[in-house]
Amino acid sequence: MPKASQATWGGRFTAVPADLMLQFSESVSFDRRLAPFDIAGSKAHSAMLAEVGLITAKECAAIHGGLDAILAEIATGTFTWNTQLEDVHMNIEHALTQRVPAAAKLHTARSRNDQIATDMRLWFKFACGVLREKIANAERVLLAAAAANRDLLIPGYTHLQRAQPVYLAHHLFAWLEMLDRDRARFAEVADHANWCPLGAGALAGTTLPIDRELTATLLGFTDAKGRPQVTQNSMDTVADRDGFIEFATACALLGVHLSRIAEDLILWSSAEFKFVELSDAFSTGSSLMPQKKNPDACELLRGKSARLQGNLHTLLTLVKGLPLTYNRDLQEDKPPVFDSFDQSALSTDVLAGVLGGLTFNRERCAAAVADPALLATDVADYLVRRGVPFREAHHAVGAVVRLAEQRAVPLNQLPTEAVQQLHPAFGPDWVESFDLTSALAKRTGTGMPGPAQLAKQFTRWEKLLK
Repeated sequence: MPKASQATWGGRFTAVPADLMLQFSESVSFDRRLAPFDIAGSKAHSAMLAEVGLITAKECAAIHGGLDAILAEIATGTFTWNTQLEDVHMNIEHALTQRVPAAAKLHTARSRNDQIATDMRLWFKFACGVLREKIANAERVLLAAAAANRDLLIPGYTHLQRAQPVYLAHHLFAWLEMLDRDRARFAEVADHANWCPLGAGALAGTTLPIDRELTATLLGFTDAKGRPQVTQNSMDTVADRDGFIEFATACALLGVHLSRIAEDLILWSSAEFKFVELSDAFSTGSSLMPQKKNPDACELLRGKSARLQGNLHTLLTLVKGLPLTYNRDLQEDKPPVFDSFDQSALSTDVLAGVLGGLTFNRERCAAAVADPALLATDVADYLVRRGVPFREAHHAVGAVVRLAEQRAVPLNQLPTEAVQQLHPAFGPDWVESFDLTSALAKRTGTGMPGPAQLAKQFTRWEKLLK
């Protein structure tokens, strides 16, 4: 009798796989992290098999006891993983069968195709929950930084040129908006993953009388009213990798947001800006230049963004040409999402650490925001309130700016008679447009950086993040 090539599928084969093939095809080196989810799926599946009469209650109890023992060994690091058994599923099933004879019935009405789909959907729900909490923590740290510098004004920028004055807190709240969209996006990914694949089998279900709804309920694949949610097409169930792509997309967008925040901090911490001092805990020095304090944590956040985008591209390329249903190519879908999770979790924690150690240079911020040119648009608004069409007002203020540059004086130090020669609508009170407090107070519309709106935003974020 020929030697079995693999305990789970070797019956059709007469030769064992080459060692190189075993090395090439194993996935347990990275999918072993799914063990808790795989065991949860097996417990639910066996409970369902017992409920429909395909195994006995005694056999089910023995299987559950064995699975619990294996999970405990995995948690303590004493479980032995074997790459020759290919993946997490076969490692656990092989160990279980050696201990519990009834485990030979565990794979009844189940394929590794719907098994891994179930494991991953459980994992996505878990991973999204972890990242949502980490993002929320970073948001809370950011809110605290805004509160500690509530009265501080800085220039806002377009094209990296000084544009208009804003409260620092308003700028930090822009970061909060970005992060909160990320947090909501991971909730959507988890919601899309909340459909149970078990019962789809390899691709065409089973002739055995299983209860997919029971399995879904046991595993928590339920809607807000506790009703089970099961996938509706067995072929799509095992072929679908939308959840992988959606998760990687959410991570990539989070990475982009972290990178943009990091870029602001890198600029602000430079000698040219010096709006903020980064903590030593998240900075490094130079091996050659002893005076250097480098924003390495922020630079690495930018770099991680590229890595997260690469993981998304890998997944899109992986599935773009695959026919239905399962193909072994799909084994390569897990390393990118695992890496995206690990790097997103680490990066979000680092962001919180960076934000928690910021010290703002109030003198440098005040000097920068004192530039009267930041209120040139307010001067145009002044003319509009005096009946001048905006395009005409814009042109007139541009001429005023040019005159100030020619005379090498600040905009607000031009004589009134000089600006009146440029447009007769300028009155003696035109210089009042350069009062920062008044200018900010006039920004009362929703989403604007005025003090009244800022107070509303503080209240909003405190409620959202409590």
